[in-house]
Parts: sequence; structure tokens; C-alpha cells
Amino acid sequence: MTEDIRKYAHEKKELCEKNDAISDELYGKYGVNRGLRDINGKGVLTGLTTISKMVAFKDVDGVQTPCDGELWYRGYNVQNLVAKTGSGFGFEKTAYLLIFGEMPTDEEAKEFADILGECRCLPTNFTRDVIMKAPGKDIMNSMTRSILTLASYDPTVVSGTLEDSLYQCIMLIARFPMLAAYAYHAYNHYENDESMYIHRPNPALSTAENLLLMLRPDKQFTHLEAKVLDVALMLHMEHGGGNNSTFTTRVVTSSGSDTYSTIAAAMSSLKGPKHGGANIKVMEMMENIRENVSDTSDYNAVYDYLGKILAGEAFDHKGLIYGMGHAVYSLSDPRERIFRGFVEKLAAEKHREDDMKLYEFVEDAAPKLIAQKRRIMKGVSPNVDFYSGFVY
Repeated sequence: MTEDIRKYAHEKKELCEKNDAISDELYGKYGVNRGLRDINGKGVLTGLTTISKMVAFKDVDGVQTPCDGELWYRGYNVQNLVAKTGSGFGFEKTAYLLIFGEMPTDEEAKEFADILGECRCLPTNFTRDVIMKAPGKDIMNSMTRSILTLASYDPTVVSGTLEDSLYQCIMLIARFPMLAAYAYHAYNHYENDESMYIHRPNPALSTAENLLLMLRPDKQFTHLEAKVLDVALMLHMEHGGGNNSTFTTRVVTSSGSDTYSTIAAAMSSLKGPKHGGANIKVMEMMENIRENVSDTSDYNAVYDYLGKILAGEAFDHKGLIYGMGHAVYSLSDPRERIFRGFVEKLAAEKHREDDMKLYEFVEDAAPKLIAQKRRIMKGVSPNVDFYSGFVY
């Protein structure tokens, strides 16, 4: 039966391609911005937010001029937020800032971290009945299913009050590390025949530390690993309210839908290769470069092969160099600038300097090639997805 349906779908796909395509001319005729970007690749205004702000241009003598990107959370520059954490961890304090709109005092930050620590454990038998019984290759799909199932354990799921919504969001923030780690171990066990590890979270540890503790069979991790993961979490927390998953959240919640359904919809959006899944495409592209460039320490050889990728002659033949460009930022993505310094330290600790050098080559060469081949007026630079896959 399955083969019959596949054969039927294969035979009919050309009808969909022929009858469902929209002519490029119609977008211009009716003034519709494709993919929420204008003809220059710049993001278009879709709503307002007081939570975060992105800066990519500055006024110079009355002219909007590209500048190094800036990202602000509730009036705080994210670069300063990361810097002020020092050797400590900042995810929990930043989560408080984004949710409640004010920077917590030390006492408030500790109280919030303690609440997250107390809420981390999943309902009784949830891991066995939900996560382990339907393991999948895609961790995001598993997490989405788990989020929806958690609604069955919450008697206030449809109340819609602000208090209950806050409760549900805090519970989800606390439990995300478990949903991700346990889904990974279930897949690794049932699909790859590896040993199964279910470590309980430690309420005294940060979110980043707990995620690493539960992922590792021996629970061991270095402070630098936890620090880099914590910074990654901070940099991915909010981005102007206009990215695909946040936009999805706004659309779904505007209908009055519950928290669990809204976040599950956002997760479904996030997993796409043009959004949160972009770092996977970067990793696949880099592996393809290693396989096809005999000497990746040769800048010119890497440059030439990137040219083939951009021309659609290599890798996935889509003519894209992944990890480059952004809907708003022009000269630089502030998240990538901040993250890069931590990535260098982690690469040195893991003795991955050769891989880091390849990433640096691509980071330098790709914008030059894109500027030569594509008409993008605002400029192109690496985005945060460029290095995040390498780190993970």
C-alpha cells in the first residue's frame, strides 16, 4: 500500500509543480514581498516589539549607512550582557530579563534559577511512555511531539490567563533540556544500537550544565564547554520578533491557541533548513568541501570550490553558501562576532584548529564571492548559524 501511494505521488508531482507555481512577475505587480524580504534581500516590517531591537544601519549626514550589527534585549546590548557574565552563566538571568522586562537583582536571579531547577523533572513515566516509545531521527520532531503531549498533564492548558501562560512557559523553559537530551539518547539507542542513558537533572546546575550532564554518558564536561553552550543559548533567545519561528508564535497565539500548541508550531518552523536547521546545512557543506578539496589549508583551492557551490555546480546544486547573509544585518551579525571568540577557544581545547582554519577561510571568501556574483545592495556577512553547527 505504501509503495502504491509513493508511486501515485511521484506520478502526480508534476501537476502540482505546473499548476501551483506563482510567476515572479506577479510579486512585483501586486507589491508582495517574497519570504518577507524586499528585492534587495532586506527584511520587511511585520510588527512591533518592545522586547528586542536590531541595528544594521546608522544615519550619517541624513543617509542610511550600513554599520556593524547590534542586538539589544530590553534596552541592553547583548554584547554587554554576555561580557558581564564573566566566567559564569547568563541564560537564566537573560530569560528573566526577556520575560519580565527588567534586569533581575542577584536575589531575583537566584530565585528564578532555583524555580527552573525545581521544575526540570518530567511527569512520571513521561520519558518511557512518550519519548522512548516513538524515537525519531529528528530531535526537533521528537521535542515538538513531547511539548504537545505535556499539555495533557496540565489542567490549566486552555485557561488563557497571563498567570497560567507564565507558569506554562517557565515549565517548558525548565524542561527543554530533558526533552532534547532524552530524545537524543532514545534515537541513539533504538536506531544506532547504542547504550541508553537517562541521567536526572541537577537542580543546582545551570541550564547549559544540565544539558551537557544529561547528554554525556559519564556526565562529564569542561567549564569551557558549558560556557560556550550558555553563550549560544543567550544569543539565540530573541531576535526582533520577526524571525520565522517568532512570527509563527505570534500568528498562532493571536488565534487564542494554548501555550503548548503555539510553542509546538514555533518548533516546527524552527526546524526548517532556512531557519534553525541552517547550521546543519553549514556542517554538510563544510564536509562536502573537505571531501572535494584535497588541501583545505590552501585558501585559493577553497575559494575556487566555493565559487562552484555558488554557481550551483557543487554540493547541493542550489547555488547557496550556507551560513551567509541575514534579513536585517549587513556588515556583520553581532551574534556571530560574539560567538566567534568562544568558538576559537573551544576549537583550541578540542584540538580542532585545522577545522577552525577552514571555517575562517570560508568566512573570508564567501562574502567576496557573493558580492561578485549577486546583486545584494546591503552587503553579506556570516550569521550566527555559520559557527553554531561546528560547536554542537
